[in-house]
Amino acid sequence: MGAISRRALLLGAGGAAGWYGARRFGSHLPVLDGVWLTHPTPGEGVLNDASGLSQTPIHRHITLSQDSGETLIAAIRAEIREAAAEGRPVNIGAARHSMGGQAIPREGHAITFDNDMVEPDTANGTYRTHAGARWSQIIAALDPIGYSPKVMQSNHDFGVAATFCVNAHGWPVPWGPMGSTVRSFSMVLPSGDLVTCSRTENADLFGMTMGGYGLTGAIIDMEVEMVPNQRLVPSFETMQAGDFPAAFDGAIRSGEVPMAYGRLNVDRDRFFEDALLVSYRPDPDQSDLPAAEGSGIMSHLASYIYRWQLGNEPMKRLRWWTETVVGPALGDGPATRNSLMNEPVQTLDDRNPTRTDILHEYFVAPDRFDDFLTACWDVIPGSYQEFLNVTLRHVARDDESWLSYAPVDRIAAVMSFSQEMTERAEADMARMTRDLIDRMIEFGASYYLPYRPHPTVDQLVATYPRAPEFAAAKRELDPGLIFRNNLWDSYLGAL
Repeated sequence: MGAISRRALLLGAGGAAGWYGARRFGSHLPVLDGVWLTHPTPGEGVLNDASGLSQTPIHRHITLSQDSGETLIAAIRAEIREAAAEGRPVNIGAARHSMGGQAIPREGHAITFDNDMVEPDTANGTYRTHAGARWSQIIAALDPIGYSPKVMQSNHDFGVAATFCVNAHGWPVPWGPMGSTVRSFSMVLPSGDLVTCSRTENADLFGMTMGGYGLTGAIIDMEVEMVPNQRLVPSFETMQAGDFPAAFDGAIRSGEVPMAYGRLNVDRDRFFEDALLVSYRPDPDQSDLPAAEGSGIMSHLASYIYRWQLGNEPMKRLRWWTETVVGPALGDGPATRNSLMNEPVQTLDDRNPTRTDILHEYFVAPDRFDDFLTACWDVIPGSYQEFLNVTLRHVARDDESWLSYAPVDRIAAVMSFSQEMTERAEADMARMTRDLIDRMIEFGASYYLPYRPHPTVDQLVATYPRAPEFAAAKRELDPGLIFRNNLWDSYLGAL
């Protein structure tokens, strides 16, 4: 038998520690005896999203897989005409991961795009893609020719046009949201007209659609920027949370780091007191890049430790140790840019039918990061939601989207909570969310729209000052209000 590698020993130690911690300390979640659970009821005529809490009746749901040509355009126009004649809304979606019904038309025509067309143009550093292509399909098309998406969501399950419409960002630096990498797109308007939008052609419509949640029309295809794939080597640095912005900014501005993210500890004893910065630099050896891989053994091990945190403060401390001590010791070695982004959201999927994972996201100017920490210290521990993770990312200034969450460079704090599927938990989450947003508004931070519909209309307007202008332009573009979703029904439609 060959010698056991140091990596195998460390991996075994981390796994054994996780198993021991889960068994030894156990979970201390609130009991559910006598509490009504809010289980969704799947079936024909309803759609839901990743929250499991947005069950919505629809008229019908169809999947369109035609290429982005006249056949697809004709099919969309037919749906628009029929919906308009019956007074029903239309919405286009892909994975429908948004957590507040932002991709579901109530009593309407829900259309899912499913087509993997990707046409790279190496001379221009772009690719043309069907609006419904998933990021996994983009990586699969670009990786063999040595290219990578310039910016994409942090998981590869989602549609490209959907990413643009929610103005999502990723963790490549130093760029802004994914929309900043879109050159142009073609779209069917509510009128049925086909238009091309770019920064020079229909520029206002380009800015409305970027982060416009599908309310302006149906995107058909897009021209998006790509960059060369690279082999990258990670480095790890721990610090006090208040020191993170300067360290993060220094890594980004060095010009040596194409990908970076941070973490904060989440156990209640040292809540948000410590930070981890993970930055990736190009390996000197860029020859013979391997094909993009998916989730590795560390990701799967991490998923179990992640879940063992539920109701288990010692396990949260153990997870922090695995990320700040075991992870850096293992190092994971070099990995390509494409492999780092080629990760499904299911890696950390919830395995408890009585709970659901709920995301929050806040965008904070680096010089107000201490205010952000204070707000979280004051608000989050008072809730009984189970806080599992916060990831910190860079988002460059976005002056293009009408509903921009980053009018200046900001740190994005992506938070993950585990919530009971109960009315009491939903009420507690709503209270905590509104309290957090009030605090964020005080120091000019913003919140992200695709999550649970708990903020007030006033909070939305205070965070997105162009929202009334967006609503007015939407009514002019779409007087019949054909393209609708819960973001319109609950918020923008009230402006």
